[in-house]
Amino acid sequence: MSETAVDSNTLCLFDVDGTLTAARQCVTPDMKEFLEKLRTRVRVGVVGGSDLSKIKEQLGDDVIQKVDYVFAENGLVAYKNGQLLSIQSIQAHMGEELLQDFINFCLNYMAKIKLPKKRGTFIEFRNGMLNVSPVGRSCTQEERREFYELDQKEKIREKFVSVLKEEFKGKGLSFSIGGQISFDVFPDGWDKRYCLGIVEKDNYSTIHFFGDKTKPGGNDYEIYSDPRTIGHEVTCPEETHKLCQQLFFQ
Repeated sequence: MSETAVDSNTLCLFDVDGTLTAARQCVTPDMKEFLEKLRTRVRVGVVGGSDLSKIKEQLGDDVIQKVDYVFAENGLVAYKNGQLLSIQSIQAHMGEELLQDFINFCLNYMAKIKLPKKRGTFIEFRNGMLNVSPVGRSCTQEERREFYELDQKEKIREKFVSVLKEEFKGKGLSFSIGGQISFDVFPDGWDKRYCLGIVEKDNYSTIHFFGDKTKPGGNDYEIYSDPRTIGHEVTCPEETHKLCQQLFFQ
C-alpha cells in the first residue's frame, strides 16, 4: 500500500479505558499522534460505554473531528465524520415504571453495602444505559483504586449483578462490568455490538476491534466475540499501539 492510500474497506474500532488510555486517564500525546497516523491507513472509530463528555475528557474535546466514528454509550449516541448520526433513549425503551423499580431496588441494595468509603453519584442516568457504582462516581482516583482492589477480592459488583439478574429476570435487561468502580445496565442488544449495526451500512470488508474487558461479563466481550469483527485482546494502551503497528505498518 502506498504511503497515501487509505484502505477504506477496513475499520479499526477501539475501546477507550484500558485500551487507548489508562483507566479514566487522558490519552498520551504519543497515542493521540499514533491514531492520526493510523487514519492514514484505515478508518478509525472509538466505542466507549461512557457518555460523550467523559470520552472527550479522556481523548480530547476534538475527538469527534480526529477519528471517523465516535460511539458513546456503546453507540447509542453515534457520531460520524464530526456529525451526530443517531441517539437512543433508555427511558423511552424501558418505560418509567420498570425504570423506577430498577433504580429503587439498586439504591436499596447499595444502602446495605458497607465499604471503606462511599461518595456521590451511585446511579448515573445516560441516554442508552444506567451506570451503577457502589462506591459512587465522584470518588477520587485513590478511592477508585481502593474500591477496585476490594472488588477484586470480594466480587462486590459481580454479586450485585447476579442479584439484579435474578430480580429482573425476563425484563429484557443486560449487564456488563467494565472499568474499576461500576457496571452498566441496558436493554438486551444495547451492548457494544450496537455500533456494528450502524457501521454495517458503510459496508466494511474487515472490522478490527481492540479491547481489554473481553472475557464473558466484561463490556467488550460481545463485540470482541462477534463474527462481524476480528477481536484483539489488549491489556494496556502500549500493547494496542504495538499491535496496530504490527498489523498496519509492517
